[in-house]
This record gives sequence, structure tokens and C-alpha cells, in this order.
Amino acid sequence: MSQTQAPKVRTTLFCILVGVVLALVAVVTDHWAVLSPEVEHHNATCEAAHFGLWRICTKRIVMPDSKDKTCGPITLPGEKNCSYFRHFNPGETSEIFEVTTQKEYSISAAAIAIFSLGFIIMGTSCALLSFRKKRDYLLRPASMFYAFAGLCVFVSVEVTRQSVKRMIDSEHTVWIEYYYSWSFACACAAFVLLFLGGLALLLFSLPRMPQNPWESCMDAEPEH
Repeated sequence: MSQTQAPKVRTTLFCILVGVVLALVAVVTDHWAVLSPEVEHHNATCEAAHFGLWRICTKRIVMPDSKDKTCGPITLPGEKNCSYFRHFNPGETSEIFEVTTQKEYSISAAAIAIFSLGFIIMGTSCALLSFRKKRDYLLRPASMFYAFAGLCVFVSVEVTRQSVKRMIDSEHTVWIEYYYSWSFACACAAFVLLFLGGLALLLFSLPRMPQNPWESCMDAEPEH
């Protein structure tokens, strides 16, 4: 690797590292979306919910005297109860998870997120080996693995978005409003950093192209 390429590769790897951390945070947390039912009476108790890829959390909130007809915000104090989705925990007895979640969407989003973590592990392994063994060519498969991980995160985000839309539009749910929370934002940022970082790493790790029309690839400076 030339001296001009090394700083670019290190900067790109740092951005990818930030994307990896954001992807991990998004996968393990449960604040992808916040759902709110309609509140018909003031000073009534309502139940809002927020969920991630693996579980849903409901919060019983006593609404203050206001003209807002939706439950929340979710930051208000209240009794909180979190449980894994029924399809991830067959022993769960509550019916709310079968009613308010789209099973196929939830399983798909979680499975694709696992694939993204697998690509991240393979990319990181190649990147570490490239530095320890001085094999710069391993940065190229690492870049592709990171780009694939970013694409998987994007697909998981889109599947979750469609799931939320179906829950809001369904007549079998009580939810009337929603908004995406900070876990969703982490996933979106992870997609951008992993995908663009992977493409940039591939570009920076390629061999130097000939600088003159008469210079062949074999005459170019070898990689160190």
C-alpha cells in the first residue's frame, strides 16, 4: 500500500467502525418505532408501545389534561412491560404480540439483520488479517463484506418500515400514530457508513493505475 493510500484507508476504516457500532446498537435495542393509540378521555390511562427487531415494550401512561388525542409521549412516567415477540419466544402468553405485529415482517427483518452481522464479522476478520499479515489484497473482500452488510441493514430498515405501515393501516390494531425512534436512526446511519465506506475502501485498496498511456500495469509500482 502506498503512502498516499494508507491515510485514506485508515480514515475509511474508522468510518466503517462507527457504522459497525451503530449497526450493533440498532440490532440489540428496541426503539425502532413508537406506536400510539387514540385517547378518548382526558386523564385516562393509555398504553403506548415501542419495539425493535426482537421484542416489544408497552408502557401504561396516565395522560394529563390536554387536547392531544394520542397516547404519549413515551417518555412520560408509567408502568413498563417488555417481552420478546411470540415467534421468538413460544412460551409467551400475551395476545398483544400476535395482534399488533406482522410476524412475517418481523422474522424477515431480524433474519436479515443477522446476515448483516455475519458480513460485518467476515469483513472485520479480513481487515485485521490484512494489517497483521501485511496482505493488502484482503482489504478488497473486506470492503465487499462491509458493503453487503450495509445493504442488509437497509433491507431490514425497509422491512420494518413496511411492518409499521401495515400495523397502522390494519383494522385489527389500536394504533393510530407512530414515529421512528433513535434505534431506527442508528440503523439508517449504519447503512450509509457501511455501504459507502465499503465502496470507498474498495476504491482505495485497488492497485495503482498506470499514470502514463504507455505504462502497463506490469510496469506500475508493486504493492507493499
